[in-house]
Amino acid sequence: MSNDAEQTIFSTKGVVLNSVLSIIFFLFMREVLVPHVPSQDPTAIMIVSSMTSLCMTGVFWIAANMFLVTLVDYNQKKKN
Repeated sequence: MSNDAEQTIFSTKGVVLNSVLSIIFFLFMREVLVPHVPSQDPTAIMIVSSMTSLCMTGVFWIAANMFLVTLVDYNQKKKN
C-alpha cells in the first residue's frame, strides 16, 4: 500500500518533538495556573496546578500529534 520512498506518517522524530513541546507546555501552564489556585499552602498550590496542567498537556499532546500527522499526509499528497 505504501512505497519505501514515502515518508511515514508516524515517526520517532515526531514523537520526540511532540514530547519536548509537551514538556515545555506543561511547565509553562503550571506556572500560569499557580495564581489561580485558591489556597495558601504552597504544596497544595503546586499539586493542583500540576494536575490541571497535566490534563491540559494531554490535550496539547493529542492536538500536536494530529497536526503533525495531517501535515505529513498533506505534504505526501501534494508531492503526488
